[in-house]
Amino acid sequence: MKRIHNHHLVLLFTAAFLGILLRSSTFGAESSEWMESFGEDKSDLVSSGKNSYFILEPGYLLLLQGTEKGKKTELAIRVLTETKQIDGVETRVVEERETKDGKPVEVSRNYFAISKKTGNVYYFGEETTEFKKGKEVKGSDSWQSGVGGAAYGMIMPAKPAVGMKHYQEHAPGKAMDRAEVKSLSEKMEVPAGNFENCLKVEETTPLESDEKEYKVYAPGVGLLVDEGMKLVKYGVEGK
Repeated sequence: MKRIHNHHLVLLFTAAFLGILLRSSTFGAESSEWMESFGEDKSDLVSSGKNSYFILEPGYLLLLQGTEKGKKTELAIRVLTETKQIDGVETRVVEERETKDGKPVEVSRNYFAISKKTGNVYYFGEETTEFKKGKEVKGSDSWQSGVGGAAYGMIMPAKPAVGMKHYQEHAPGKAMDRAEVKSLSEKMEVPAGNFENCLKVEETTPLESDEKEYKVYAPGVGLLVDEGMKLVKYGVEGK
């Protein structure tokens, strides 16, 4: 058996220590990256359910209102009874209908699924219709997971933590929205009521590096604030 002299030991320990530092710095760099994959088994994804900040149950409605350049804006978000098979998963259709002064601006059909194990909600795509001078125009940002290199993103984690960064959608060249959790303790007063312990996220996209938006979600309710519009009504329609 060969003996290792003291100076050799020093060199070995130094190399090991440097290796630990290198691995630590690498891990730190990786942890600061935007999460793109989520380790979910598709067989665990279902079309109905809810977590603290996102309700994916048929009949649920969020109605937000505001003003933009003197015009009344409204966003109605409805969880429909419809489902759609996308990328091997049965997803729930959620319709978003945006109007200005009562005239349609955009209607989108969004596709979501929730994990029955983790409670994370995932975004599988959208089909958008825009209105130009009263005429329908197919939206340029329509996409579906599994088509053209697109992959589903996470729209709402079940257990968000400050600093968490993840892609909400991953359709290169079309839709690359991502979210960073900024706060879990926001207080918010909107026409629908006063809410505490709210989640605040900052949304960005590498497709428009200078764009930045903020959204606020209330526990047990969902979206409170979006692009200057505030929640005025929520709950299951007809109840």
